[in-house]
This record gives sequence, C-alpha cells and structure tokens, in this order.
Amino acid sequence: MHFGNAWYPEHWPEERWEHDVKLMREAGTTVCRLAEFAWSSIEPTDGCYELEWIDRAITLLNKYGIATVLGTPTAAPPAWVTYYHPDTLAVDPTGRPASHGNRCHASANSPTYLKYSRRVVEHMARRFGNDTRVIGWQIDNEYHRVDYSDTAKRQFQHFLKDRFVTIDKLNEHWSTRYWSQTYDFWEQIPIPVGAHNPGLMLAFRQFVTFTWQEFQRHQIEAIRNNSHCGQWITTNLMGWFDGLDTYKVAKDLDFVSWDWYIGTGHHNYLNTGLIHDLNRGFKQKNFWVMETQPGTVNWSPNNNFLNKGEARVMAFHAAAHGADAFLYWQWRSAPGGQEQLHGSLLGADGNPRPFYEEASQIGSDFKRVSEALKDTTVKADVAILHSYEARWAINAQRHNSEFDPVQYMEQCYHPLARHNVSVDVISPNAPLEDYSLVVAPALNVLPDDTAAHITAWVQAGGVLLLTPRTGHKDEYDALHSTLQPGPLREVAGVEVQEYYSLYDRVPVEASWDGTSCGEGLIWAELLRPLSASTRVVAMYGASNGWLDGKPAATIHPFGEAGGKVIVVGAWLDERLQESLMLWVLAEAGLSGIESPPEVEITVRQAEDGRKVTFVINHGREARSVTLPASTAGQRDLLSDSIVPATISLPAYGVAVLANT
Repeated sequence: MHFGNAWYPEHWPEERWEHDVKLMREAGTTVCRLAEFAWSSIEPTDGCYELEWIDRAITLLNKYGIATVLGTPTAAPPAWVTYYHPDTLAVDPTGRPASHGNRCHASANSPTYLKYSRRVVEHMARRFGNDTRVIGWQIDNEYHRVDYSDTAKRQFQHFLKDRFVTIDKLNEHWSTRYWSQTYDFWEQIPIPVGAHNPGLMLAFRQFVTFTWQEFQRHQIEAIRNNSHCGQWITTNLMGWFDGLDTYKVAKDLDFVSWDWYIGTGHHNYLNTGLIHDLNRGFKQKNFWVMETQPGTVNWSPNNNFLNKGEARVMAFHAAAHGADAFLYWQWRSAPGGQEQLHGSLLGADGNPRPFYEEASQIGSDFKRVSEALKDTTVKADVAILHSYEARWAINAQRHNSEFDPVQYMEQCYHPLARHNVSVDVISPNAPLEDYSLVVAPALNVLPDDTAAHITAWVQAGGVLLLTPRTGHKDEYDALHSTLQPGPLREVAGVEVQEYYSLYDRVPVEASWDGTSCGEGLIWAELLRPLSASTRVVAMYGASNGWLDGKPAATIHPFGEAGGKVIVVGAWLDERLQESLMLWVLAEAGLSGIESPPEVEITVRQAEDGRKVTFVINHGREARSVTLPASTAGQRDLLSDSIVPATISLPAYGVAVLANT
C-alpha cells in the first residue's frame, strides 16, 4: 500500500523543500505526485526546457524514501502555446473559444496541441523514463473537455465515414427520413448541440471517447519509447463521469486511478463502494486513489469538513475494495490561484493543519498492513454490467426525469453491499465465466453480439438478472425490431408488452420469498411470458388499470447446465429491492455475510490463498461485530492482537485481520 500526496514544489522557495519532505516522511508518505500542472515551469518558452528543478525534487524525495509519480503537464498549457496558437483552445457549443488561465482548456482534437503535448512529454520521458526513483506516470488530468470547433467537426465526419463507409448506411441506421434529416454527403453532418438525433448523439459520444484514446496514445508512445525500467502508466478518472467510455480509454493503461471527493456532506460507503468496484472493473485489477480530500474541498455548495476519523475509514474502505495507493490532494495550497481554500495537509504558514495528525495515523496504519496486502485483490462471484452507451441513451431520453441510471445501479448494489457481497462492475463484453450471478441494470443499448455473449454464459449455467429498460436499443441507438429485452427475449422467456413512466406508485406483490409486498416507483413494465417454463414471481396490484394483476417479475430456466434468467419489470422500493436481491443471490447459490448497520466486511485475497479481511465501522456509534468463522484465530494487524469471535468497533473503527 502506497500513501502520499500531490506536491507542487514550483510554488515555493527551494530552501523550503526539505522541510516539506521531512514532514511528508513523518506522516508516513511513501509516494508523491509531481508536475501534472507545471508545463509553464517545465517549458517556460517555446523549446526551452527546464527539468533540473524536477530532478532536484525527485532527489530530495528519494533521500527520504519517497517514490515519485510524474504527471504529464498537458492539462494546463502555458500562455505562449495558447497565445501564439489559438487553434489549441477548445471551442464550446456556442462557438466561443475557452480562455487561458483555467485548466483543461485545450483541445485534444487540435493537431497543434497534440504536437506540443507529445513534444513536452517526450522531453520529460527522455530525462526520467529510466529513472528508477520514478515508479510511474500519470497522463494529463481528468479527461473531460469536449471541443466543438470546425477541426473537431471535420474529424467527427471522418470518424463516421470510417465507421459507416457509405452515407446510405448511416442514413438507414439513424432513420434520417424522420424530420428530413437525410444526409447526402459527410460534410453535412453536424456536431450535435442539445437534443438531437439519438444515433448522432451516441456516435458523437463515441467520437469523444476515440479522441481521448488517441490523445492518450500519443503520450503513452512518447513515454514507452523512452522508458525501460518498469515504469507504469495511468491516468486519473472521475468516478461516474460519463463524458467518455472509460472501459475503452483504460485498455491502454497499466491500471486506472480515480479522484475521490465527497464535496458536500459525508461519506456513504454504499455509494462509494460501487465507484471503487467500478474503477477496479475497468481493467479487472487493482487501482489507485490518486486524489482525495484532506478534510474539505473548495468547489462544493457547502464545503463542510469531514468528521474526525471519517477520512481514516475512507482510506481503509478504498483499500478493502482494491486500492493499492491513497493520495491526498494537496500537500499545501499555493498562495494564489483558484484553489486557495481547498483542504491541504499544511496551512498557508507551512505548518501542519489539524488534519495532518489523522493523515499521519493513516500512513502509520498502512505501513502495518502493506506487506499482508501485497498481491491481493477482491475476488467477486457477482458482476454488475455497466454500459456507457446505455447510460447515454437513457440520459438523452429519460422519459421520466427521475430515472437516473446511476441511481438505479446503486439501487441494485446497495442490498449486496449491506450483506457484504463483493461485486465487480464490468463492461457487458467482459469475460463472464468467473461469475455465478450477473446483474444487468437498465442495459438499454444491447447489440446482438453482446446479447450472444451473455446468452452463452447463461447457457453454461449462469444466473442473470434483467431489469427495467433492458434491451430497448441496438448499437446505433435505434429501437430493436423485437420488444424488450430485444435479443435476450428468448433466453429471458418473456417480453415487455408496454412500459410506463409512473406518476403514481403501483403495488407489487412478490412470491419469491413467500409473500413480500411493496411498491414500484418511477418505472414499470408489463411483462408477457413467452414460454410454459417461465414462472411469474411477482404481480402488480390495482393501479393504472393497464398493470392491474399483470406479471411484474419472472424467472425462466435456460440451457441444460442450470442457467436462469430473472426479469424484474419495476423500479422497486428499497425494502422490496433488498428482498429481490437476496432471493436472486440464493438462486445463484450465493450468500452474504451478516453485519450490523454501517459495518462493512470485505476480503482481499491472493492467488496463494492468503486472505485479508477488513472490518470497518462507517458509523458514528460503536458496534459489536460477530466475525465470520473464517477469521478464527487471526490477528488484527492494526492492534497486533488475536481477535475473538466478537469484537467491538468504536465509531469510525477499523480492524484488518490476517493469519500470522
């Protein structure tokens, strides 16, 4: 486990540096990120490079046993680039260029910007690519900018031509006869601004993803061509941000990192556990938390401080879900700039702020558990399928403003998390053979090849849960010619006769666990069984007349290996959803681990069978926890004591258990 922070030595007199690094080491820092916004300090004028200061900073960090991660500085181009080359500035949907002085204001579509970006990265890689004190690279920072320039439009048109080959094929897939949208040649196709043709909107999102893949590839090549000492490459992502398809962007990285900020309010482990699992699922391997808040941020409506002890459980929560590093942003705020009031470990006077003490405890704790966690990860029997195309399609046509696909994914995840069931959040096209249960929340866009992939897994004995708004669209965001769930209709043994955006809630009576009564809210679908082997396991009560007494959920066997497909047609209330998920787990031959409210029990394990169990109290009240039988005789690495069958965890208490 690495523990560290982002440090910007260019902000401070060099005689100050060693004092900072000593304080870092005293806090247990093992890694530090440098330079991701330092282009004007690296290349103050065109072609004039100043890298000695970075070398001196790395040398100082190494003196105190701290490794370096170098950021490529391309998220903050210097003024000479944007002034002399205005084509490097991104253009917003109104046609206005971005202004210099913020970050991420350049265009990843600009050939000029790509040239200068690659050049500065190559110079850095030639200098530090074989420096063993540098363990890895972070490319750019939080990809998100979309360019609406004429250059981007021409590139988008070329992207469409490569994909569709003929304009007639594009017109067919996009139904362009509707509203006389038919195109005669590629140059007529616009960049969509606001609501537009669904096929055009989906294709533009795919183009933005392609743009960032190419931007990233240029930098990866520049580093790889000049790095031969095992340095890895990552970039820092932003949780649920859907401006691009991160599964595709992640393919060329060694692992992913993400920036975890609470903003207003407090940590909700049920929600953030899902985001950690999402990041682990991008490459199905461990990840880094490259940035997190040291108590507070500066950009939220209410920049409240985390409770004392809350940051510590957040750090262990991340580790429990597969984080191999945890870095704070930032070490010390710059005297000026837009983020003056952001949380930091040191104050404006250069002395530790109160949060430094808690950070130091985390650094000390991580040192105790680091060796035990080596080569371990989370092993999950359950997968949740997550598709950016499906989210884009639903968000463009919500039909009910409350149908948020991320919130619905949380609705499916929360019962699993409350019962301590480990989950991988993966692409629908990822390998499925390691999972007993696959949940597909609102998999709205469902291409035929993806459906065939899922069908083969069910036929081999898997248990699949399908939900509302599944299988409605094809890969072009056009309606399937069969009713939902489209190409999964036969394997599911059911189809959706009609879908209803709900104004009033509808009663639902389930028979999957005896008799459970609850309600459907936001969305409900009228199911029609297609096979005599399809069994109805929930019915709608009296409501809008259309749904009264009709099937709300079904189960259908498929294949000779014991495969099953469960279809639920309604967004269920919380209690009924939990009942559903526990029943579905049982159908897959799985079960969870019981724990008190707000207590999480998670396991990381190695290929050699070693296991590390995290027991985390996320609440502000002490909890008594009966441990799983598998932990008998294990030692708490934090207290260095053998744990009994039942332990007491204080508010924000943590135990990390392993064989010794």
